[in-house]
Amino acid sequence: MRFVDLDPSDLALFARAGEVLRASHHAERHQVAAAMLGTSGRVHVGLHLGSRRVNVCAESSALASARIADETGIVTAVAVCLGETGIPQVTNPCGVCRELMGAYCPEARVLLDVQGEVRKAVAEDLMPLPWLRPEETSWTVMAPALRKRTD
Repeated sequence: MRFVDLDPSDLALFARAGEVLRASHHAERHQVAAAMLGTSGRVHVGLHLGSRRVNVCAESSALASARIADETGIVTAVAVCLGETGIPQVTNPCGVCRELMGAYCPEARVLLDVQGEVRKAVAEDLMPLPWLRPEETSWTVMAPALRKRTD
């Protein structure tokens, strides 16, 4: 995974996501907030929406907000949840959000919790084998076969 150093704009983005979460947190309905820095310099925020049967992730709602605002690209993204002490902390994107970011902003940098240390990585690295239909690939998928191990 390609890690990139954090910079002051990352701290500001984290703070903005924390503000959104503090203002809207609800233990069942609004557990995560996200903020995305667009190439325009604008910040787009999102909030987790939860019900008994459906959940919409904060990252996907932030990405939708950016697209609605005609943002041309995403530079950095972060999602936060409340830790046990009630302080916002970075939380990693789920598989669906990783796939969405890989499709919409593969070169964006994403703040991650890497075993307790906040690091930043490239979105496309978060989903090394994205979901694709066979006709979307540049290769032919072979039938499964048993291979003789050589190691």
